[in-house]
Amino acid sequence: MKRSLSMIIALTLMLSLASCSSSTSGSTKTTYNIQTTEESKTFEPVRLINKMTVGELSKVDKHALTILDEPEIKVDPADVKHKVSVEYDDISVDEMEKNLEKFKNEIPPEEYSFAQAEIDKYRTSGESFSLIKYVLVDGKLVQHNIPRVVDPEYTGGSFSFRYGTYDDSGNMTENEFSFASFDEYCDWIRKTDIENGISDDDIENNVKMVRIANDAITTGDFEKIPAGTVDVTAEEYYGLIDDPNRDYRKNWEFDRDAVAAIKDSIDEINIYDEELDVDFLVHVTLPPDYDKDKTYPVFFLTDGVWRFGNHTQLRKLMEDGEATPVILVSLGYNYSINGADLSFRNDILVTQRYKLLDFVTDNLMPYLGENYNIDFANSTLYGHSDGGVFTETAMLKSDLYENQPFGNYIIGSPAFWGLYFDSEELDSESYEKDYGYFERNDKLTKKAFLCGGLLEDPDYAERYNGHDTTLEGLKKLKSRLEEHGADITYKIYDSRHYQYIPEMLKEYLKITYPYS
Repeated sequence: MKRSLSMIIALTLMLSLASCSSSTSGSTKTTYNIQTTEESKTFEPVRLINKMTVGELSKVDKHALTILDEPEIKVDPADVKHKVSVEYDDISVDEMEKNLEKFKNEIPPEEYSFAQAEIDKYRTSGESFSLIKYVLVDGKLVQHNIPRVVDPEYTGGSFSFRYGTYDDSGNMTENEFSFASFDEYCDWIRKTDIENGISDDDIENNVKMVRIANDAITTGDFEKIPAGTVDVTAEEYYGLIDDPNRDYRKNWEFDRDAVAAIKDSIDEINIYDEELDVDFLVHVTLPPDYDKDKTYPVFFLTDGVWRFGNHTQLRKLMEDGEATPVILVSLGYNYSINGADLSFRNDILVTQRYKLLDFVTDNLMPYLGENYNIDFANSTLYGHSDGGVFTETAMLKSDLYENQPFGNYIIGSPAFWGLYFDSEELDSESYEKDYGYFERNDKLTKKAFLCGGLLEDPDYAERYNGHDTTLEGLKKLKSRLEEHGADITYKIYDSRHYQYIPEMLKEYLKITYPYS
């Protein structure tokens, strides 16, 4: 088919796709007031019920530390075979003619005449044009234009395409892009994805998918799938394509020598959650002279990719007699998942925070209680930024659960402004009402430490969109909790968004769990 006709087909496809996608230095308080009182010692010990499914239990794997191991090359990258699937769509002769007339002034007369003659042939035969609508690689939808789809005659070198974008009023703007080579086009994809806030992993994944799809369509090495198969609103069609060698161990931040020195005191647990469909990786660092017959509080840290690195520093305080022994737990993700990916992290800690709370409360902490002797009432849950949103949610929804795995919560620099990116999905209305906690209860039964960095508000100024800054949201939470007589500590560090965390964690451990 001549270039003019294929261009019209491509325009029809692109327009269709476009319509589918679319201060003070802080409190002078020096204690966190989170000690177990004489009155609380008369309570019955907290017991947890493990609510994991049979399938989840069957996948739990508790083993020795492997973070120090070199990533295993399971398959030669050259031998990795990707499956490409193509969904075709038929376009009527009338629709093709409508598009031809729409772009008549942009097509050379001789090419217009050729395209019109081709359309007449199809009209006479009664056939429809068949064009590629969606392309999948390993079941994931290719997000960018594929040169071979834009121009069925493309074999390499330069190419161009038009793309239509819509404003809020439904008006379309057409843009034309030209590239001297396929590599130049790939660089454009990277640049465009960066501007749209796409993570590094997803950017390279998008480029890789375009290359794989283009090669498959060029060689014909793909399967056809029935029209209507792909539902672009379904989450299953988005994400990273298969890579058996994917390993993000290198992204974990920790002192390798310090970890190696205590590796025999660290357990590593792979644990899967069906609700989130995520493989978590949990690190449990036992205190010096650990006695399995004694009871210890848990100091639970979210963002294991960074906070596992604090285990050695916190355990050193126990070794030096500056803090009482506690069990350190950090929640991360399987090494095949990039826990440092901010979009993934936001999805788990904020967008799906209710499901994560179910997992931590009813799956993970009960499982840990079956393997370690834990003082749940005196245990602490920590989270920062998106994790701070999660820990605030966990604290104010804790009364809705039969299991009570924590008595204390650290809410660090909570990014409450992130709850307004999509108010329907992120349930900002419930956050503003403290998740109804004080409608159900007279007083908060948990204890909280609220903290932030004095210098951090400018760090994410472009994301506030008229909502409270990080510190404003933190201060308002403090005021609301104080109105209800909650037991809280509030401290602002002379720091930016995350620099204060290591020292804060050490300070918290020494004051909350003092050596005796």
